[in-house]
Amino acid sequence: MAEEPTDAAQAVNAMEWAARRGVGALAEKMGFRWVEFSVDRCVATMPVEGNTQPVGLMHGGAYVVLGESLGSMAANLHAGPGRLAVGVDINATHTRSATSGTVTGVCTPIHLGRTITVHRIEITDDQGRLCSTVRITNHIRVMDA
Repeated sequence: MAEEPTDAAQAVNAMEWAARRGVGALAEKMGFRWVEFSVDRCVATMPVEGNTQPVGLMHGGAYVVLGESLGSMAANLHAGPGRLAVGVDINATHTRSATSGTVTGVCTPIHLGRTITVHRIEITDDQGRLCSTVRITNHIRVMDA
């Protein structure tokens, strides 16, 4: 009988899966970097530099890219083989503006269902101050053959 994988082994497998899948060209161009990846918690960073508005503040859309990348990848890990999670709703509330350094997104599930997932992503600056809260809903469907 095969042994159940340990939490550490599952985490390594999830990070390997995420690395093989990639986050897409947009998130890559914006400097998205994985820190942690599992069904229960995903963490990634993104630099402020290169992702700002003309006045030097982190662009609100950049927060959303970070949030959607985290939430969609987490939903797809939950969905499992042969299934695809696609975003159907996203919203963001920006409460602070990062102007330098790195922002960190922490993604946790609100609901992990058979056909719908909902994730909350809290994005903070280097001082740990909340900059944006993103909520994404993904629909899980069977992949076409």
